[in-house]
Amino acid sequence: VTQDFSLNIYAKVYDNIASQLSNTDLKTKAEKTLAIMEHLRILPLQNKKIIELSGGEQQRVAIAKAMVADTKVLLLDEPFSQVDALLKNQLRADIKRAAAETGVTVILVSHDPADGLFLADQLLILRNGELLQTGKPSEIYQHPKHIYTAQILGNAVVLSRGDAEKIGLKTFSGNVVFYPEWAEINSNWSSRRFEVKDVYYKGFYDELLLERNGVTVRALQLNRGEHKKNDHVQLNISRFLEF
Repeated sequence: VTQDFSLNIYAKVYDNIASQLSNTDLKTKAEKTLAIMEHLRILPLQNKKIIELSGGEQQRVAIAKAMVADTKVLLLDEPFSQVDALLKNQLRADIKRAAAETGVTVILVSHDPADGLFLADQLLILRNGELLQTGKPSEIYQHPKHIYTAQILGNAVVLSRGDAEKIGLKTFSGNVVFYPEWAEINSNWSSRRFEVKDVYYKGFYDELLLERNGVTVRALQLNRGEHKKNDHVQLNISRFLEF
């Protein structure tokens, strides 16, 4: 499925999808068309023309069109680029469900790491055409083999050896890497205190920008509003990686 969807914009949704099937058995053709529309929750749209649909609805039609002919492998090129955040979450869930129900293998190309973490059974990390790492999403996230992988999947904090030592982390490698959620904030301890330089509201959590000895790091705060700018907190980095 390409980013331009390759749909007949003046034809109806049903006809776009059914066009991939032979007319030798019209009953089976109708059954398959309606079934895949049901999988992707576009059955109510069957009599609408493509030109009347939103970008997210058109994306669902394009995926249904590609899957209707008993497809074994489905390649999706940036499938969520034209949908808003709410529709994106729904579409991701529907693709995952449809793949499980139909048995189709989905190969998805995306620049959004959340897509891979959400959908993939097997994740491949590429940079400049080079394969950096492959494996289950949870394994790659928890055990990245490259700094780039940690940065793209979890917006990791990267410190040089010198900066790491300034905030109390001992390392024998060139760089220290950790995810913001690996940093535990506590206001009661007395050592390794950091100053809160800024607080970024992220919805159900805050992201804190912290500074100690001229080194800035980031940490997550689930209890929103607990710490404010210019507060001093203890930061316990329970785990970090060395590269």
